[in-house]
Amino acid sequence: MARANAESVGVRGHAIGGLAKSVARPAYQRLLEAEPFLRRIVPALIITFLVVIGIGAVVQVHSHRQAVIDNAKDDLSLLALATAEGLSQRLGGNLARANQALQDSLPPRATLGGRRIYVTDPQGRILASAPQGLPAATTLADVLDPSQPLTVFAERAGVLEIPFGDDSALATVRNLNPPLGQIIYVQPMARALATWSESTTLTVTLFTTTGAVLLILGFSFHWQASRAREADHIYDTVRVRIDTALNRGRCGMWDWDMARGRMYWSDTMFEILGLDRRDDLLSFGDIAKLVHPDDVNLYELAQDLADRPGASVDRVFRMRTARGDFVWLRMRAEVVQQGGEDGPHLIGIAMDVTEAQRMAERTVTADTRLRDAIESISEAFVLWDSQNRLVLCNSKFQSLHELPDDAIQVGTSFDTIATVGRHPVTRTPLKPEDKPEEGSRAFEAQLSNGRWLKIAERRTKDGGYVSVGTDITPLKRHEERLMDNEKRLMALVADLRKSQQTLELQAQQLAELAEKYSEEKNRAEDANRAKSEFMANMSHELRTPLNAIIGFSEIMESGMFGPLGSEKYAEYCGDIKGSGTYLLDVINDILDMSKIEAGRMQLELEDVRLDEIVTDALRVMALKGQEKQISVTAEAGEGLAVRADKRALKQILLNLLSNAVKFTPEGGRIAIKARVNGGAAVIAIEDSGIGIAKHALAKLGRPFEQVESQFTKTHKGSGLGLAIAKSLTELHGGAMRIRSQEGVGTTVIIRLPLDGGAANSNETPRLTSVM
Repeated sequence: MARANAESVGVRGHAIGGLAKSVARPAYQRLLEAEPFLRRIVPALIITFLVVIGIGAVVQVHSHRQAVIDNAKDDLSLLALATAEGLSQRLGGNLARANQALQDSLPPRATLGGRRIYVTDPQGRILASAPQGLPAATTLADVLDPSQPLTVFAERAGVLEIPFGDDSALATVRNLNPPLGQIIYVQPMARALATWSESTTLTVTLFTTTGAVLLILGFSFHWQASRAREADHIYDTVRVRIDTALNRGRCGMWDWDMARGRMYWSDTMFEILGLDRRDDLLSFGDIAKLVHPDDVNLYELAQDLADRPGASVDRVFRMRTARGDFVWLRMRAEVVQQGGEDGPHLIGIAMDVTEAQRMAERTVTADTRLRDAIESISEAFVLWDSQNRLVLCNSKFQSLHELPDDAIQVGTSFDTIATVGRHPVTRTPLKPEDKPEEGSRAFEAQLSNGRWLKIAERRTKDGGYVSVGTDITPLKRHEERLMDNEKRLMALVADLRKSQQTLELQAQQLAELAEKYSEEKNRAEDANRAKSEFMANMSHELRTPLNAIIGFSEIMESGMFGPLGSEKYAEYCGDIKGSGTYLLDVINDILDMSKIEAGRMQLELEDVRLDEIVTDALRVMALKGQEKQISVTAEAGEGLAVRADKRALKQILLNLLSNAVKFTPEGGRIAIKARVNGGAAVIAIEDSGIGIAKHALAKLGRPFEQVESQFTKTHKGSGLGLAIAKSLTELHGGAMRIRSQEGVGTTVIIRLPLDGGAANSNETPRLTSVM
């Protein structure tokens, strides 16, 4: 079909038709010839096959139904005969045992398939039935119509199909020996045909499935045939258009079978070279004779491309025409690996570029002359297009801007050249009186190396502009020297005036600052002295009555001089004792803080074992920890010693442990770890308490500073415990750090030098934040 359509197109169809002829195989040609016959005969065969299969299925279903009914009748006859004989032997004349005798006489599987058995007396009353649980029936008339031949002829009537409720059934009747009457076997027709229904359903399903598959295959074949016809039509249309394009564009198609050395040419290739058209394939030697030997070697090209599927070729070469001259061709092709045994093919087109090649040669000659003329002028010359891209420049322009060779390629943008140049350009527009004529522009460009250019630009007809630069460096340098002298003179005068004003202002500010500093210093000394005197005076005045209050409350609580009376009095005594003790602790903390701030705290250094200090501190805090069910653990290796004040070190641990117990909820944990790291002892106290907010860490460690305010706090305390611990640590030359996270816990780390460090100095530690 494709071949017939190709021949009907005309002369222009020879180009692609010849290629199709060279590619097509005999088997494919035979398939194209047989396709119309197959398209007509296949649907008829499918329909005939389905009709034959359908008739066979109907006949088979009908025959199978009759066979099933016959088998069911035979089973009823045999079962009725076997049951009748067994019943006569087992009854023994006792009608009361009719049901039991019937059950004992039934053969195996007698009640399967919906079979029902009834036994009557000579008057037609039902004495027994099977299987058990049948609907109640009293007489034979309730089961069979009295007019049925079975009730009259019994076993002589055989097995008959009778009405049975809303359906039909198979039934047989046999006469029994007295005192029994008859035995009746009834099987519903639907139950008798159950196996036939299943096989019929399977047969219908297989027939339906087979028919659906064949119909789908037939539709697929019809759809594929339609698609093939549409593809043939598309092929014809595309082939005509490609032939037209090749003819009008002076392009020739190549299909080079590199494995066999054969090549297909389209008609346009013969037209370009002026050769007679040939239907057969060209040999490798025929093509090699026409190619100019200086341009391309076809043998080497074939060797290079043979093992490179997908490689592309873009070559310009000359080929000899029938007149003996040469034309320039540009071949663009790609190596395609054909299937089967065809091997690689080089497929592409060859375009006649003779005119373009001659134009390029003339353009190169004109461009060379223009470049020589521009290079001979003494000014810097550059030509830009309408999009500020470089078209042409001379070496003077390159040297002035110190541009590398790769930056002055044609098409480079102005911004790229300005960036790559070693000396950036600063443009200064000329004054109005120095402007050139209308349609041009001029400006002065200062290079970073100090050289000046006067650049004149003029627009070209295509929207670009040409620029010529003249070196005016000597003139600009003379002008700059005059302006520099004037600027230096004016700047000197301005600096002298500014310096005088600055000195006067600074002198006035220094006098004011000195006066304020003196006043503030006197105030601070007076306040500190007043505070120290107040604390010294209050220490005795507060501690003496507090001791008396605590002592008397202990006497009253113990009942030394007799009972107090009401239990409330004992409770009040306990409250007085607790409040007095708490107040005494606060006063002691304040006095210790005052000593440290006044620099009167003296350390008594000695060799102290860390494990003993940790054990003593835990013993003191054990009771408070047990009250809140807090787990307290300690890790301190034996023999770890540090030179420190034993009382101060113990106070540090007690203050930190007290805070940990105070802010750790019930069931929490506290861990103490002590170790030696380098030349220092490190003690870490870690708890699982409520934690401290990040913004509140900055103020901890200063006297009277607490995380909670006086109106919101939930724990008692003066805020001096942490400040005293930090100050005593710094007196030993150590440092304290706090890490905390809300809801997770807090870790306090104490670092003390092993040799006492700065503890011997009399410098008072600064009470600042620990962070």
